[in-house]
Amino acid sequence: QVQLVESGGGSVQAGASLRLSCTSSGTSFRDSSMAWFRRAPGKERAFVAAISWNGNSFHYASSVKGRFTITRDNSNSMVYLDMNALKVEDTAVYYCAADSQTNRYLGTYYEPRYIGSWGQGTQVTVSS
Repeated sequence: QVQLVESGGGSVQAGASLRLSCTSSGTSFRDSSMAWFRRAPGKERAFVAAISWNGNSFHYASSVKGRFTITRDNSNSMVYLDMNALKVEDTAVYYCAADSQTNRYLGTYYEPRYIGSWGQGTQVTVSS
């Protein structure tokens, strides 16, 4: 199992950019596909982006496609979410997540039930 800690959230104006980082400790990071979820006020936790354990495949929710980019650095056990052209509706707590099974990649089908480890979350607030 991996332990995850996010950083990089903050308050920005619409149109700005932010980079979220997630650092992992644990022996299985290199074999774990990773994802970002977010929970907006009053809403369920929702899938944002995912990247396969080897970094060769990645998928995005339609609401962020073309604006957000997920990457990973297996040598440093890090995963990132670069967020550009932020919108007010991107306001949420963002969570880093690790697949509960190694060497599995579900693309846009990630749901909380497939997640084995969560970070504590980092707040992103976008104002108009």
